[in-house]
Amino acid sequence: MTQSCAARVTAAYRRIAETDRPEVWILLRPEEEVLAEATALDARLAAGEPLPLAGVLLAVKDNIDVADLPTTAGCPSFAYHPDSSATAVRRLLDAGAVLLGKTNLDQFATGLVGTRSPYGPVRNALHPEKISGGSSSGSAVAVALGIVDIALGTDTAGSGRVPAALNGIVGIKPTLGLAPTTGVLPAARPYDAVTVFARTLTEAQTAMGVMMGPDKGDPRGRVWPDDVRLAAPARPRIAVPRDEDLAPLSPGGRAAFAAAVKQLEAAGATTAVVDVSPLLEAARLLYDGALVAERYAAVGDFIVDNPSAVDRTVARIIRAAARLPAHALAADQERLDRYRVFAYGLLSDYDALLLPTTTGHPDIAQVLADPVAINSRMGTYTNFVNLLDMAAVAVPAGEADGSPFGVSVITRAFEDQPAIDIAAVFTGEQAPHPLPDGGVGLAVFGAHLTGQPLNHQLTDSGARYAGEVATAASYRLTALGTTPPKPGLVRVAPAAGAAIAGERWILAPGALGRFLAALPAPLSLGRVELDDGSWVLGFQCDPHAAAGGTDITEHGGWRAYLEATGA
Repeated sequence: MTQSCAARVTAAYRRIAETDRPEVWILLRPEEEVLAEATALDARLAAGEPLPLAGVLLAVKDNIDVADLPTTAGCPSFAYHPDSSATAVRRLLDAGAVLLGKTNLDQFATGLVGTRSPYGPVRNALHPEKISGGSSSGSAVAVALGIVDIALGTDTAGSGRVPAALNGIVGIKPTLGLAPTTGVLPAARPYDAVTVFARTLTEAQTAMGVMMGPDKGDPRGRVWPDDVRLAAPARPRIAVPRDEDLAPLSPGGRAAFAAAVKQLEAAGATTAVVDVSPLLEAARLLYDGALVAERYAAVGDFIVDNPSAVDRTVARIIRAAARLPAHALAADQERLDRYRVFAYGLLSDYDALLLPTTTGHPDIAQVLADPVAINSRMGTYTNFVNLLDMAAVAVPAGEADGSPFGVSVITRAFEDQPAIDIAAVFTGEQAPHPLPDGGVGLAVFGAHLTGQPLNHQLTDSGARYAGEVATAASYRLTALGTTPPKPGLVRVAPAAGAAIAGERWILAPGALGRFLAALPAPLSLGRVELDDGSWVLGFQCDPHAAAGGTDITEHGGWRAYLEATGA
């Protein structure tokens, strides 16, 4: 970051004045207050304090708590003053992010249009006559206008994705429970997620990585499984919908989606057409079924007691849930279980599902004239994702009908990083580190190298390529008489050895365990010293077995040996 934190804050407030979008904010902090915090951050950086998000400008949707600032959820009469910040917010601030303020939203996070707020409809960043999308409307527009670097939203039906698509930015909707919802006002508690908007996938992923992690205050929190995949395959298999499943799109939208599919294929993906109509049926359960009772449980009593304080459309939706019998909710939850089995079965042969993020881009006037039907259409391709416990990444993918067009890469739970990797095809980025940020490094020197016959064992395990390496000059390499051919690496005295070229990969601990269990003799796993003095896990060979092979150390690596000998 070339600018100081203070200079970035000054530029942000100048941008706020230039854009003149007061409806974006429910509360904008005084510039002098934020500038003082930024100046203190600059001093901490100068003193050498590690702050991974130092100077990153942040906005927070106003159904997420920030200590000492009111939380309104888009309803002034509902406002309360939290003593502490939501866990996700606190983690970002602790990493050096600078908060500018709280953003507007569809009241009580009920809507996908961005017009259901007493603070005014949030106009689209690029087309002010059109909707911004909701409910995380203000957060998305603050990013799209270049005011902040990242903004937090929430997502139950698509609120962290639809606004991303309509404003031409990135939105990451993680697996439920990975980003804590402690300090977030519920909309539908079992299906709520904290999301991140950014202009780049790298910025969004970095922020999401800071927020994620167990939190004892979150009863629905989850942890990564030991065998989580840390990367998508180099040639991923992508499911795409049938033409009839794209009926809600305009001809321009269909053309834009077809172009997105071709872009994936050009990048090496294999695509196959599947029937996603059961997923679209599941999507309708969120509002048309008994699951809307979750929204009544969150704020229903307040709405009943304060009818004049609430947006009429929001009140009508939530009040109706009071009449739902408990057995209807139980029946719909059972239906969801069946839809979830279908969804995971559908994706068992694929790495991801690609869908349009939303169906079109209506004018604000159109939505105000028909607030329910248009809103329902906006969630056609998003509503089912949280209901069925899936992850999604929304990215820009060109234009349709003069507006930004976006697609979503949708995966099973905990497949967040493969979704990001596939979405990166559209943004041209490469993730600097995987989610989760960790894993175990593994050095390989032979048949598991990229392009070699056993490399698929790594990629099938979700291993992530982490670059070329070389050993310290204390090893010898031997060609073994195996099928397929592979070498053996043996440590020797420094004077008798040489540096051997290889690659470093990162695997989840469980994946590494399975890998080791299947490792054939005479290979074993042990510590290998690299030329920079560090030690990593790597393949080694039993010295007695290596003695029976052909010494190929002079070539400096397995690939060089194959090229030199034509083997």
